[in-house]
Amino acid sequence: MNPVSHSASRAETAARIAANPTDYKVCEGCDSIVGGKTALCPNCHSFRFDAAPDRVVKQAKLLGAREQRSVTAGDLG
Repeated sequence: MNPVSHSASRAETAARIAANPTDYKVCEGCDSIVGGKTALCPNCHSFRFDAAPDRVVKQAKLLGAREQRSVTAGDLG
C-alpha cells in the first residue's frame, strides 16, 4: 500500500471510530484503539483500558493524523 492511501485509510478509520466512540476503548499499555469487547490488547497484551468516549475520540484523531509507528499482529503474520 502506498503511503498516501495508507494515510487516507488511517484517517477514514479514525473518523469511523470517532463517530462511534462507545464501540471502542484505548489500551492503557500501548495507546492502541481496540473494540469495546476486547479483554486483552492484541498488540501489547495489556488488560487495562480507558473506555471514556472523549478519550477514544482524542486518540482516534491523534492516530488518524500520523503514520503508524507500532508493530501490530498483522505486521508479523
